[in-house]
Amino acid sequence: MQDLTTLARSCGRHGEVVLRRRGTGDDAVDELIVNGAFAMDSVETGSERALAAFAAPGSRVLVGGLGLGFTVAELLDGHVASIDLVELEGALVTWAYEAKTPRLGRVAADPRVRLWVDDIRTVLAATGVEPQPPWDAILLDVDNGPDFLIHAENADLYRLPTLEQAYAQLCPGGVLAIWCQGPHAGLWSAVRALTSASREDRRRAVRGRHRIDYVIYSARAPDRGRQQ
Repeated sequence: MQDLTTLARSCGRHGEVVLRRRGTGDDAVDELIVNGAFAMDSVETGSERALAAFAAPGSRVLVGGLGLGFTVAELLDGHVASIDLVELEGALVTWAYEAKTPRLGRVAADPRVRLWVDDIRTVLAATGVEPQPPWDAILLDVDNGPDFLIHAENADLYRLPTLEQAYAQLCPGGVLAIWCQGPHAGLWSAVRALTSASREDRRRAVRGRHRIDYVIYSARAPDRGRQQ
């Protein structure tokens, strides 16, 4: 059995969040547990990093969901101009400023990143408040997907009205991308309703004996400059 160390724990109005480490040294694995449910770990992060690939260098990006910081770190490596990171759990943002893991600490320390404690749904619906649109890319990795929710209220995030709000806040030629733990017909239908310039990208991951197809659904806004 590997050693299991609790790095941080918080109980707030949205429930319990636990950051823990399994093992030691170079083989250590960081894990994020929310309300007793596995949210993510540092074993297989290819799909989280692939989400960052939807933002081009020099982009202004809105990210919903901090997690363990892999998407944002990949964005920083991709030389984006700025990142507005919206995270529901204030404790997770605090742990980033406290550098509870090296990657979270890097995210909080980079001057291109602004961390906001808020519900991404509120940000997408609001006007005239910070952070302000438009963005070149909006990347959403807030929950596991519409069929395996950690927070039940996040169901709205995967429905057409909220996706329309997000899509409306894109710059010309910008892209909305949503991470999902697996294929979901309803979400794919909602994304296709936004635009014909939509995609379903599957990324195969192997976890132990299991093969998992994570999915990123995306919708690109028209580039009005090219249409003229």
